[in-house]
Amino acid sequence: MGSDGLLDVLLSGGRRDDRLTHVRHLPAREGVRADWPSWADPDLVAGYRALGVERPWRHQVEAADAAWSGRHTVLATSTGSGKSLAFWLPSLTAVRTDRAAGLLDPGRIETVARRGSVLYLCPTKALAHDQLGGLDRLVTAARTRDIRVAACDGDTGFDERRWVQEHADVVLTNPDFLHFALLPNHRRWSRLLGSLRYVVVDECHAFRGVFGAHVAAILRRLRRLAVHYAPTPAGRRTDGPVLAGPGGPVFLLASATTADPAASAARLLGVGPDSIATVTEDTSPAGRKTFVLWQPPELPGASGPWADLVPEEDPWATPLPHPEPVDPVITREPDRDASDGGAAVAGAAATETRTGTGSHPGGVGIQLSGGVTDPAADPRSLVAVSPVAGLPTQDADPGGAAALAPHEGSGPRGTGENVVTDPSDRPRRSVTAETADLLADLTAAGARTLAFTRSRRAAESVATVTRNHLSQIDERLARTVAAYRGGYLPEERRALEGAIRDGRLRALATTNALELGVDITGLDAVLIAGWPGTRVSLWQQAGRAGRAGADGLVALIAREDPLDTFLVHHPEAVFDTPVEATVFDPANPYVLAPHLCAAAAELPLREDELALFGPDTRALLDVLVERGALRRRAAGWFWTHAEAAARLTDLRGTGGDPVRVVEAGTGRMLGTVDAAAADATVHPGAVYVHQGATFVVSELHLADAVALVEQRDVDYGTWSRWATSTEIRAVQRERRWGPVTWGFGAVDVTSQVLSYQRKRIPDLQVLGTELLELPARTLQTTATWWTAPAEVLEAAGVTVELAPGALHAAEHASIGLLPLLATCDRWDLGGVSTALHADTGMATVFVHDAYPGGAGFAERGYALGETWLRATRDAVASCRCTRGCPACVQSPKCGNANNPLEKAAAVRLLDAVLAHAVPG
Repeated sequence: MGSDGLLDVLLSGGRRDDRLTHVRHLPAREGVRADWPSWADPDLVAGYRALGVERPWRHQVEAADAAWSGRHTVLATSTGSGKSLAFWLPSLTAVRTDRAAGLLDPGRIETVARRGSVLYLCPTKALAHDQLGGLDRLVTAARTRDIRVAACDGDTGFDERRWVQEHADVVLTNPDFLHFALLPNHRRWSRLLGSLRYVVVDECHAFRGVFGAHVAAILRRLRRLAVHYAPTPAGRRTDGPVLAGPGGPVFLLASATTADPAASAARLLGVGPDSIATVTEDTSPAGRKTFVLWQPPELPGASGPWADLVPEEDPWATPLPHPEPVDPVITREPDRDASDGGAAVAGAAATETRTGTGSHPGGVGIQLSGGVTDPAADPRSLVAVSPVAGLPTQDADPGGAAALAPHEGSGPRGTGENVVTDPSDRPRRSVTAETADLLADLTAAGARTLAFTRSRRAAESVATVTRNHLSQIDERLARTVAAYRGGYLPEERRALEGAIRDGRLRALATTNALELGVDITGLDAVLIAGWPGTRVSLWQQAGRAGRAGADGLVALIAREDPLDTFLVHHPEAVFDTPVEATVFDPANPYVLAPHLCAAAAELPLREDELALFGPDTRALLDVLVERGALRRRAAGWFWTHAEAAARLTDLRGTGGDPVRVVEAGTGRMLGTVDAAAADATVHPGAVYVHQGATFVVSELHLADAVALVEQRDVDYGTWSRWATSTEIRAVQRERRWGPVTWGFGAVDVTSQVLSYQRKRIPDLQVLGTELLELPARTLQTTATWWTAPAEVLEAAGVTVELAPGALHAAEHASIGLLPLLATCDRWDLGGVSTALHADTGMATVFVHDAYPGGAGFAERGYALGETWLRATRDAVASCRCTRGCPACVQSPKCGNANNPLEKAAAVRLLDAVLAHAVPG
């Protein structure tokens, strides 16, 4: 079935036409091949040919040539473009070249000891094991069993680990193992470190934010030890690839398509951008992709079909009846540079925009040329009009917008906006329930599909509901659907990967754990349940559809979130905006300081090595010495404590060691939960779902990192509630807009889970609330904030009673919009608003980075304060609801159950604050 047929499945014979906001057809691309390099090992070339690669793609050869010549190289091309060949061809050729030299001169012991080796790093264990399988197939096809390949990570036993240390030529692992095991025990790994020819860093675009800063420090520590163990120049081999530096390996980085990959790679390695060879032109073939933007429907009255709803978040309102929708108008935008009946020029994407009022009751749209709706006389409606071309600008309901006084407008009272409003605030169907329906239909139609979700609970919910739908058709079909997420045991993850690969499973509901390059070919469709946070991730996930040059279907399904709502109604922000750069700060002192301690524990830090870690390293070392973390001696800086320095930091911001989820009656370990999420997800009484089976937590032992659970069939879920406070520790920057003050600096954010609610599924009736006694947790990070003194509140007509809700609504919306300006998503951020803050003495809204030490996101918001706040105001004002909804001011991660919120007051407040904005 082609992508057009799959789209018909989604539309369900026209019954879902109103949910489709945009269709973009991405044209197919022809591949460009090149000859095998003359230096490539003939047996490896024969192996690739036996696997079906008669000739490589041109970008593969360009990257392999650059790496073989001794240059650090970054290859940034699309998903499924064959990046692995580009790094395995030179690295495995180097290993075989060294082995051949040893065979020619077997009497020299040093020749054998110095045979080349390769270290492969990637973000996940799953990807490393996937690459291990691919390498095994390659060396088998090439009949080159002299290359010894092994994966080594936290799941590897000590006997197997010892074999890897002593014998492996190619070691596949992840930054976590490098940090916690390999580098601290570098003497056991001296053979590998001293013989490194290549270090492959796969999916390097995933190393962003704080995690990217950690990986940058780890790679600097690796480079330092590789130089330490490298053979002397007199004994160094001169044939084969030229090393990138004295005794140092060549780094080969593979990335998704990102902005400025050379700068990101250089920052990751700690070298100059000029030393990076960059290959970005993708010459692999690509099939035609049909990419649709999708908004779930509004829910009908309270008696509607809630049975299909398995929500991710709390419900927010009781929906009311509404008029029957008007049939939608379907238009096609004229192709740019079209000729001969509208055929688009090569490389241009054909676009179909479905506009009208199918999901906007009571509206009337007047179509102009090109499908644009007349925005009426008020020029402000050009901003306030619903974002999709052709959506209505006035409400046909005589009791709605037309009944309002002219000066009042059709938007929230007091804003003067001419926007479409509904007679009531109608919530939309949850993205979880919508995705499950679509996944069931695609599976029943024979398609192989991945459904990407934003959380582990959502992945389990989508899989469970999909199976329930399919079981009504065929139980065997239901068994072809499963969930895949982090927290599963290794053997369970690998079994699922094998099952989707060989066709035993036809659909997986997954978190972003399958976003990276695990080789799953032959997929027909990808469903993306909610904006994944960045355009890089979006295209990585979308690239799973139609791999190996086949056609594919992709659907981005909007959550009720201001950013998602904006994007599915602004296709240009999805398709016509460049992908982001990979943003991280290797000099972040909160990240760098513990790595300096770890480096000193590995080998005392010398003065001539400090430049490797950045220009501020010396000052940071002085602080560490002053605090007693390191000792300064004439020979350098020393770690003198008994505990392991590597344990000072948490690479992935998970708050410590994962909490193990163990079945109390049997002792069976079900999986793990990140430490930072344990309080909210595996507290006593919480419901834990694992492949459709429900368990209830009986005990949580934080000190032992264990949650004990008992299997029970329950008809409810649990939602935790927490409170957060923010204290300003240091103001680093400040500017004034008249009476309004903007600030940026260091803050302490203290959070505590206080209680949880049990809600019956599917109708979400609250069954009870239970108090919890869990410790408070403090995050030291950076934040930006703005104040609203009494005169600004008064000018906005925001009374004492309205202020908490107005500030709270502005905070939520600004968190939802900041990802448009910074490389992050709202889960990288947090916020607090208060009508009277102890440090500022007035009403204040805070938005902070959700990582220790900060990640640069709040700082970006401070730098673009006016742009950010104006986009926030416009998004809230243009939302069609009257009192606030998840698409504008409600947040899926609010610890106060989205209460209080005052939408109209928030718009007036933002207008009053922006009235004082100082340009630049």
